[in-house]
Amino acid sequence: MKLSDFKFNLPKTLIAKFPLEERDQARLMVLNRETQEIEEKKFANVIDYMSKGDVLVVNESRVIQARLYGTKERTNAKIEVFVLRELNKKDNIWDVIVDPARKVRIGNRIYFTDKIWCEVIDNTTSRGRTVRFNEEAGDIFKAIENIGQTPLPPYIKREAVPEDKVNYQTVYANQDGSVAAPTAGLHFTKELLSKIKKKGIKVVPVILHIGLGTFRPVEVEDLTKHRMDSEFFEIPEDTARIVTEALKKKKNVFAVGTSATRALESSVTAEGFLKPNYGWTDKFIFPPYEFKVVKKLITNFHQPESTLIMLVAAFAGYDFTMKAYKKAIKEKYRFLSYGDAMLIL
Repeated sequence: MKLSDFKFNLPKTLIAKFPLEERDQARLMVLNRETQEIEEKKFANVIDYMSKGDVLVVNESRVIQARLYGTKERTNAKIEVFVLRELNKKDNIWDVIVDPARKVRIGNRIYFTDKIWCEVIDNTTSRGRTVRFNEEAGDIFKAIENIGQTPLPPYIKREAVPEDKVNYQTVYANQDGSVAAPTAGLHFTKELLSKIKKKGIKVVPVILHIGLGTFRPVEVEDLTKHRMDSEFFEIPEDTARIVTEALKKKKNVFAVGTSATRALESSVTAEGFLKPNYGWTDKFIFPPYEFKVVKKLITNFHQPESTLIMLVAAFAGYDFTMKAYKKAIKEKYRFLSYGDAMLIL
């Protein structure tokens, strides 16, 4: 598989700028790998494809309000600071991206409020910086929640609005760490999850904190030469046990999104079962790939030439995936983070 195999024209008009009012009323394209048939449903119908004893795996990572706006000391120049990850909790040291980068040097202080500021202590990349937040800022995750804005993806060409703080977050998110939403999960409501549990399907969590690398374009034609950014993931013991039991009983394991899929496939035993784990993964899944844990996949419609569509093609098959995308464009499905969904059986 080459990068150019995943090139197609995505009309800008199909990129959803806002979510639907009712999360579970998005369109759901259902792909059956065995019959090669494609159906159209509503997302709420996803429960119809699940049976008692199946497992639904969700990524509980929470999106932090990562986009901060401040002013540089003395000059009062306006600076955007996009926080990426915490490097040292004790000393409030973070990895960030700054804009405009040419104005931000080591030693500069950037003020967000009278009480919250950061000092640049190192350069990492052309726009990357390492910063130390002041002690008085307290818990930086809480501070960011109050002063930051929702980090909408670069392809959503609008400013974030207050509603995005809720809309760009899954209803089950509970562990701060992502700078992009696990978007397949945005379609679930608390009511739908309750119905799924009542049907006898076990809903279990994993964590994979999604970084900006999810939007980074693949720049090599030979996919074997692409390197993913490392992202922190965690497979709890209960999740590993429940998923393994389901696999042994030949039940289905549904992964909600590419991030949950990558977490699961990054922690497989020699026998093909799931093991508890935590750490960093740079797993890149593209065709051909033999999935060990994930049996069914729920996902959104992705950008051309992205690592996300490559994972989908590895799961559904390249030809079937491209056929589905062609149909989605023709029938005007809504694409990307706030768009419609796909279920691959």
